[in-house]
Amino acid sequence: MKYDVVVVGAGPVGSTAARYAAMNGAKVLLLEEHASIGSPVGCTGLLSTRAVEECELRPSDEFVFNSVRGAFVHAPDGQCLPIDGKRTRAYVVSRKNFDRTLAVMAVEEGVELSLKTRAIGFEKNNSEAGNGIDRSGKEKSSPVKLKVIRNGRPETISTSVVIGADGVKSRIASYAGLKKPARVLPGIQIEAPYASDDCDFVELFPGSSAPGFFAWTVPLDEKVSRIGLALDPGLACKRWPGENSPLFYLEKLLCSNPHVKARYSGGMLDFVVGGIPIGPQERTFSDGVLLAGDAAGQAKPTSAGGVYTGAFAAKIAGKIAAEAALEGDTSAGRLSEYDKLWQKGLAKELEIGMKIHDYMGRLEDNQLNELIGSLNTPSILNTITEYGDMDHPSVLMRKLMFSGNSLRLMKAFGTFVKTLF
Repeated sequence: MKYDVVVVGAGPVGSTAARYAAMNGAKVLLLEEHASIGSPVGCTGLLSTRAVEECELRPSDEFVFNSVRGAFVHAPDGQCLPIDGKRTRAYVVSRKNFDRTLAVMAVEEGVELSLKTRAIGFEKNNSEAGNGIDRSGKEKSSPVKLKVIRNGRPETISTSVVIGADGVKSRIASYAGLKKPARVLPGIQIEAPYASDDCDFVELFPGSSAPGFFAWTVPLDEKVSRIGLALDPGLACKRWPGENSPLFYLEKLLCSNPHVKARYSGGMLDFVVGGIPIGPQERTFSDGVLLAGDAAGQAKPTSAGGVYTGAFAAKIAGKIAAEAALEGDTSAGRLSEYDKLWQKGLAKELEIGMKIHDYMGRLEDNQLNELIGSLNTPSILNTITEYGDMDHPSVLMRKLMFSGNSLRLMKAFGTFVKTLF
């Protein structure tokens, strides 16, 4: 079995990378270790409108449960900051159906899909064997020999390039000797009966409810929401010594937060856990290998969303992988173009997002109360409405810095905003 490109992981990032590789002339195989696409789910399922557009989809009843236009940010002391985007800013989706839609698009483009197929390593010394000379007299790159277990049986697949889109615990990154994300936030979420005040708005709970990040409720409709949180284990231990389990903090949110407790009816309809990479790797390529999505640490540090950034990078990965494979040069030097191109589009935003993430994660509850109170003015809320962007928080931060409320904001943020740009 010989392919130009093999993509490991059939989530949104993997399916998009495979599709783009096929669109650029490559023979492509897409591997998924599970028996079905989109399961198990490891995501909140809240996608920005830009994320859906980046995947080249239109909102559809096939995968959209609800549309969201804003957020209610609840301070630890109970005050609420209402952020109204005035129009649809995000969709609450069925990740199973969303992922399957993208996989179908890949197959329709000519991608071969193999379920119940798990990558288990590269054959040793595969890089030592040459693969001939091309027409220009240049030595061709050696193929990658990817070992897999398909339907319980071991096989070896020969390919020019492997794209690792296999998530935060990427095996492909390990096999290629590439680093994994330095920080991973554990997260947990349930789907449960919950009476939302307004199902056009998500709810966010920063502070001690989820140290180092935040808790959330995402409404599917007026009666059911996804309730979850992610946290920094080190900061969580400081809040409650010896307790850094997301489950512990979720139970406290459900039972102790007055706002949530009054609306939560008990029980659960679904339960998921997962990890969120915070901060991209310094290097996302090696000989014959590219990483994309969570495997490359490309999730947004401010919201943990990874579909928009991952799809953006996946398109580049698919194109570069196909071109390199067809040229016969899949060396690290050739594939480094991918690293340069995705970073050109995303690196600055991810860098600013990391600074915001680290700053907000360090704030005590009393500081968050003061900060949220400082933002709760008509003029600042109008600026947030006009320039707020889930995928590009730097746009809003820049506008706030140079607005007529800059002195008020400087008092709230201290000198932090000066470090952003």
